Amino acid sequence: MVAGENVYLRGFGSFIVKKRAEKTGRNISKNTTIIIPAHYVPAFKPAKTFTEKVKKNVKKEVAA
Repeated sequence: MVAGENVYLRGFGSFIVKKRAEKTGRNISKNTTIIIPAHYVPAFKPAKTFTEKVKKNVKKEVAA
């Protein structure tokens, strides 16, 4: 992921790199406007089978 490539784990999910756009923010302690530059952040997208198994098992535990 450091090189900008995504990592896919079959049956578990994908670790992807998302780009955040440049935006304007505020420093509330000094009451000033700052520019937050564009940057990359890691993100996780679970696989469909993984999500279904989690939902199925959580429902069993909550009902018990």
